[in-house]
Amino acid sequence: MTTPYAAAAAAWGAVTIIYGRSPRKWRQTCIRNGSRTVTINDPNRRKASIQEIDKAGGGERPKPVTLIYAAGVRSARAVRIPLAAGFKNLQNISEGMMGRSKNGSGWLNPSLPTNSFPEC
Repeated sequence: MTTPYAAAAAAWGAVTIIYGRSPRKWRQTCIRNGSRTVTINDPNRRKASIQEIDKAGGGERPKPVTLIYAAGVRSARAVRIPLAAGFKNLQNISEGMMGRSKNGSGWLNPSLPTNSFPEC
């Protein structure tokens, strides 16, 4: 999913965006307006992460959920974790927050809306 498409879908409430990094990383790039923050890749927090994703999606696993990371690499891997837990409608924002030359300019480059993380 591209960042402009994700921004429009989130604005309409058609998708929940989950920023799956860590608080330190959230402070570096801030977070997308209305997105949820969940640390997914920590093996010690997998079960809690699945519960947080479930909560972010309103407890409706068919509800579309989209993951975003810095450049889309980790989110492409992280999407497998909730899929294995039974989520069906998961996507990855492949260009991430910062962008990657082959995938797009990222969330921050076209100046899509962000909010500060509490310590951002």
